[in-house]
Amino acid sequence: MDTMRDRFTDVTTRLLDEDPRLAVVLAEIGAAGFDTARARHPDRVVNVGIREQLLVGAGAGMALTGLRPIVHTFASFLVERPFEQVKLDFGHQGVGGVLVSAYGSYDWPAGGFTHMAPGDVALMDTLDGWTVHVPGHPDEAETLLRHAVAASDDRVYVRLSEQSNAAPHPVDGRTLTTVRRGSPGASAVVAVGPLLDGVLAATEGLDVTVLYATTPRPFDAAGLRATGATDVVLVEPYLAGTSSAVAAEALSDVPHRLLALGAGRAELRRYGTRDEHLAAHGLDAASLRERITAFAR
Repeated sequence: MDTMRDRFTDVTTRLLDEDPRLAVVLAEIGAAGFDTARARHPDRVVNVGIREQLLVGAGAGMALTGLRPIVHTFASFLVERPFEQVKLDFGHQGVGGVLVSAYGSYDWPAGGFTHMAPGDVALMDTLDGWTVHVPGHPDEAETLLRHAVAASDDRVYVRLSEQSNAAPHPVDGRTLTTVRRGSPGASAVVAVGPLLDGVLAATEGLDVTVLYATTPRPFDAAGLRATGATDVVLVEPYLAGTSSAVAAEALSDVPHRLLALGAGRAELRRYGTRDEHLAAHGLDAASLRERITAFAR
């Protein structure tokens, strides 16, 4: 199976042929994958080199001319390093674009903490008007990327991961998907993107409703409320608690309990593997089952 990033490159290359409004801005990372596209569209595939502030600024400048820019690099270099440009060049100027990241929280441990961005979605949450897609499978990544490109002048962040669920689910870029239904009033477990398979393994045999989120922003408050659950577990592949406020707001008029699971704040000063980082953050199936079972009693 190809990776989400492989799919992103292939689909974007095709979209450049189909849509004369589309442009791609790169900062060296991933540039080789667009060699063919750059040869065909040299004016709409731009590599600014290792200059992340310029990467974002150039994308916003293209948007000001009427283009629909896709801006791509690793999450730490796309959201954290040039955050001022994301805030001002896109948000303050009121223009749209598609930011597509790779290697989010701990996908490439050998790169060290400079190449990890567990706080990226929380940081984007400080800005107004951004849609956030977190696919869990390459097929979902393609669907959500196409949604993002077609979304007129909206501001969209697409967070790709090396981790993937075994099979895709239908996604519409708006709503939560019910993957497993518990009894009326059972606890709801919201699994975001590539953590769905782990959540399904962790909750096997438990009386819980499992909801799948690939578009955590805007959060589908109506979908959560429709379950009737007042005990909610959030399982996110980025900083624990990132969606706590929006989930709590969805249930603000009813007594409820909330458990937020995700990447911890402490820096893990070991390279290791992605799966070892997953377990260290308590996001492997065994740890999730223990934590969810204790909460849902």
